[in-house]
Amino acid sequence: MHVTLEEAKAYLRVDFDDEDSLIQDFIDSAEEKVRDITRLSSEEYEKESSIIKMAVLYTIGYLNEHRENADHNELSLTLRALLSGKRQEAF
Repeated sequence: MHVTLEEAKAYLRVDFDDEDSLIQDFIDSAEEKVRDITRLSSEEYEKESSIIKMAVLYTIGYLNEHRENADHNELSLTLRALLSGKRQEAF
């Protein structure tokens, strides 16, 4: 895992614990989304750091901001552009 709950809360500027469960769900979803887009093996994925972390944080922010109307196609296209240097051709 590249992003902890504390890091996500700091990124989202959340100071209270009321939504910790929701934010953890965002983290889990973001990690899975980024892993799927990069097509990296689990070992390769865990070795990557800065760009992967940035992509996960971006995804968490997007999911938080667009809770009611997230456009997952738009999110995927943005992540593909952001992660194009890390994305594998195939699994």
